[in-house]
Amino acid sequence: MSSRPRPSAWKPVALATGIALCLAPLAPTTALAAPDGSGVVIAEAYLKGGSANAPFSSKFVELYNPTDAAVSLATWSLQYRSATGAGTFSAAPLSGSIAPGGHFLVRVPGNGGATPVGAALPTPDAEVTLNPSGTTGTLVLSDGTAPLTLPQGSIAAGTPGVVDLLGYGTSATFETAAAPVVGVNNVPNSLVRTDGADTDVNAADFTTATTVTPQNAAGTTPVDPGPAPLPTPVGSFAIDDIQGDGATSPYVDQAVTTQGVVTARYEAAGDRTGYVVQTAGTGAALDGRSDALYVASAATVGDVAIGDAVELTGLVSEQYGVTQLVVTDASQVVALPAADVVAPVPAAVAFPADDAGREALENMLLLPQGGFTVSEVYDTGTYGEIVLATGDSPLVQPTEVARPGSPEYAAVVADNAARRVVLDDGSSTNYTTGDSGTAVAWLSPERPLVVGAAATFAEPVIVDFGFSEWRFQPTERVTGATPLAELPVQFSDARAAAAPAEVGGDVTLASFNVLNYFTTTGDELTGCRYYGDRVGDPITVRDGCDARGAAEQEDLDRQQAKIVAAIDALGADVVSLEEIENSAKFGQDRDAALATLVDALNERAGTDEWAFVPSPAVQPPLGEQDVIRLAFVYKPAAVEPVGGSEILVGSTAFGNARQPLAQEFRAVGGDADAEFVAIANHLKSKGSGSGADADQGDGQGGSNASRVAQAQALVTFADERSAAAGTDKVFLLGDFNSYSQEDPIEVLRDAGYATLGSTQGDEYSYVFDGLVGSLDHVLASPAAAGTVTGVDVWNINSVESIALEYSRYNTNATLLYAADPYRASDHDPILVGLDLLADDEAPVDPAPGDPAPPVVDPGQGGALPGGPGAEPTPGATPGATAPTASGPLAFTGADLAGWLTLALVLLGTGGTVLVVRRRARA
Repeated sequence: MSSRPRPSAWKPVALATGIALCLAPLAPTTALAAPDGSGVVIAEAYLKGGSANAPFSSKFVELYNPTDAAVSLATWSLQYRSATGAGTFSAAPLSGSIAPGGHFLVRVPGNGGATPVGAALPTPDAEVTLNPSGTTGTLVLSDGTAPLTLPQGSIAAGTPGVVDLLGYGTSATFETAAAPVVGVNNVPNSLVRTDGADTDVNAADFTTATTVTPQNAAGTTPVDPGPAPLPTPVGSFAIDDIQGDGATSPYVDQAVTTQGVVTARYEAAGDRTGYVVQTAGTGAALDGRSDALYVASAATVGDVAIGDAVELTGLVSEQYGVTQLVVTDASQVVALPAADVVAPVPAAVAFPADDAGREALENMLLLPQGGFTVSEVYDTGTYGEIVLATGDSPLVQPTEVARPGSPEYAAVVADNAARRVVLDDGSSTNYTTGDSGTAVAWLSPERPLVVGAAATFAEPVIVDFGFSEWRFQPTERVTGATPLAELPVQFSDARAAAAPAEVGGDVTLASFNVLNYFTTTGDELTGCRYYGDRVGDPITVRDGCDARGAAEQEDLDRQQAKIVAAIDALGADVVSLEEIENSAKFGQDRDAALATLVDALNERAGTDEWAFVPSPAVQPPLGEQDVIRLAFVYKPAAVEPVGGSEILVGSTAFGNARQPLAQEFRAVGGDADAEFVAIANHLKSKGSGSGADADQGDGQGGSNASRVAQAQALVTFADERSAAAGTDKVFLLGDFNSYSQEDPIEVLRDAGYATLGSTQGDEYSYVFDGLVGSLDHVLASPAAAGTVTGVDVWNINSVESIALEYSRYNTNATLLYAADPYRASDHDPILVGLDLLADDEAPVDPAPGDPAPPVVDPGQGGALPGGPGAEPTPGATPGATAPTASGPLAFTGADLAGWLTLALVLLGTGGTVLVVRRRARA
């Protein structure tokens, strides 16, 4: 997936892909400007000029020259790009020069159109036409005039054209970490470089100052006039009259007076610094209008408490869809006598399914009725957000359960919209950057929080709207310091068991996307840029080099510990791996990373339990191979490879994806009927595409045409492998980057392959944007499907917060990482049980109450008939293990001569014969 930064006014929705990427922007460790004071820097950026309560009518960017020589700006420019932008900056040329140790004031047009609010700036040294956001974006001081095109993330030192860069708010482009914008909108503030320091960390170098101090080259610094005078109030109104009948107040940009009782309060909570007031006595009965208002007021939030009755005078505004009252001075708040004030009560109703019903509850106290289910916890570790769904099930990807464009598809889209709401934490804080010293809300090492958990409201919440969706806010900010028992919302423990469900069979087959497992770490290469932890230590590679995984060995160790724990507990005999390093791309043996993983698995097992399938001699040209590849690991005690592996070579369909890898296996002790072909897959991701591969808007994402062509080529490849192997048992497994009702899966179903569903109910392998679905599949030919005894999607990854991943180690004040299977990847493994051996071949599982299975100790009696190293006993099944002379024997087989021979052997040594009927594993 592409980066998912949190924007100011809207939240971009990237398309899900099967390739695991680092999603919320963390703190990359590269840097940019001149920490030694050898270059011009941005000293202050005031980007709210002309708005309500603005001290100045224009925005500005102030430059500072710390050197002892004048710097000409004749060929320089000031440039801007939005917070979520990834393309070309808007550029405005500069002129003039900055004196040694001097300042340079660049005027930028303000808000407010023809009637902006605020005083004029000191005479600017230059004027440009740009339109930077007041809360989030990226400014660049360039030594050229051509518009720059920079990647998102931290910009590397020496980037051509960049002299200094300021990423602020939730911008995806910054120096190391974006500077947080603290305080409410509509309150004057600017970003000021702290004491002139330039450490190449925007978050450290800039603070939000409420005193705005523009300074031009002449040294003119006017006294900050403070907030603009409040206009004369147009009257005193009840809160529901201020809210009005629609989404927008009829009193926008007018001053009003109103009365209410404080029901919620948020202090030092980023942009959400203020409180909520609701009309006394309301909440028990609803009339279609909201009786509550959000009060944006950093200046007075410290003067009020929940339960206070107050009279307020302020300016009405609409902030990202929420009606609010802006109060900038303590004189605008008057405490009312508490006597005879009837406190508002929470509305005890079901959360409405439509916007009109929700609008009528905006900012009101609500004790939601009915069930709620956790549907996503991706942003919980970053912003303290949890996506909830009304009802007893998560929201589902429409194309998981319905064909694109069908009436059923439209019905799922509508149902998702009607059921979705976000539980927030009462702040706008990014816990990984702007407030990384505060323990994140809702998540705790002591109490797992996963998709599918039931949510129960123990306390009322505030109905809010922000970032383009409806939200529940607690009445006070929740953090990790809030005791679990005191959280306003309680969650059931729905975490998956430490092992998958039993799937039966005598051989188990699994698929596992291992999240860019690279043993070549970023620090071994040149050009890598990283995502880092709270103190700037690299964790994962972001871009700039071919490595996609861990930044350093310590990070790889953490990643590997989780993957090994997961594969070990999975209990599979054969595992297809997706997103493992193709070591040939780094000048090593192609299987080097694969061998390292197998070594780690065997180290955990304490024996050589695992092996890998070697790469075939015939491979695509190295230039046509991806840096990630497909692979198989297996347990030699359970299965043995038949012949070598084969990569699909020469198919143009896979020019933009990983070529499938096929291998034939045979269950140990079985004959030709115990053989099957497994083909590992990783089709093209959804996140990009042009022309025929452009996103068609039907829910299938980009590059669907490529995935369809790849599915068609896969069918042909599978037919060829089946014929060559002489078996019609074929399994297609892996990350298909296609939900269950999308075109590529339809191609495979039309070819006769069955999708294997879970025996545990509605289980899915992936979660994106609050929607569950399966990008990972196991499909079986008719003959292969006939051997299947059970299927389980082991939900250890997709339903867990990314905050638990190795890639988020030490990005929050609470250390959430553990060397366990949970969040080893972003995809869940799928386990399938296969019944391949005939009754006289299969291993024996005793039923409850049966005698204990035999203990075989080759060290005591030598090689008995059927034992390792012995000649086969006439009539015995090849490979059967015999007991020692002093132990019991469990023997499977239908051949009478074999039974008699072994019986005579045992009787001759004083032993006994234990005949056990084969039982299939439950």
